[in-house]
Amino acid sequence: MNLENSLDRLHSKTVNSKLLQSFTAFVRVLLGLSFIPPSIPKILHQPFTILPVSNPVGYYFDALYKTGFYYDFIGWSQLIAVLLMLIPRTSHIGALLFFPIIVNIAVLTNSVGFKGTWLITLLMAIACLYLVCWDYPRWKSIIFSPSLSKTHFSRGVLASIPVIIPVGGVAFFGAAQLFVMGSGNLRPAFFLVVILGGTLFGAMVSIHMRFMKYSDSDSGAARF
Repeated sequence: MNLENSLDRLHSKTVNSKLLQSFTAFVRVLLGLSFIPPSIPKILHQPFTILPVSNPVGYYFDALYKTGFYYDFIGWSQLIAVLLMLIPRTSHIGALLFFPIIVNIAVLTNSVGFKGTWLITLLMAIACLYLVCWDYPRWKSIIFSPSLSKTHFSRGVLASIPVIIPVGGVAFFGAAQLFVMGSGNLRPAFFLVVILGGTLFGAMVSIHMRFMKYSDSDSGAARF
């Protein structure tokens, strides 16, 4: 039995448990409601804590507060994630958005020594990971993708990409020097960097073109 089938059976056995279904609903609502209060002060652009800047936690949140609309953006991101998680139809999207946010907070609270909170945020991160795993069938195609088609590019096309990109870069900057910046503003070393950088960039693009997979119901993919 391969890994995909084993995970499918484990997930099916788990989600069919009435007890775990109830537990999952409880965790979704608990995480969602517990995260709404911390998002409101950020949305209203109010200080998150009254701790002095002499305290590492207070110093961090004071600096974060002074970032302006980025502070508001964090609050809106938190609120949107939990609202999506509280709606049954979009709960899987909310959990996926919520996970990197809560992991970041868990690492932060452990890093600055936020007493007591570090354990709470760590447990929240674990609970959110559980919610993401609960919807495993929605994400399994990221790991297991037997139905995806492969791209078909000829060797000539793949080999030409690392050449075309640096040549185009040299031509672009050469024209810019001649018609915009005036002659002599760009040194030969700059064009050497453009050639080397463009070749590396083109090679990476070519590799992605070679090994890229995509979802396509028509198996007769065109060859270039």
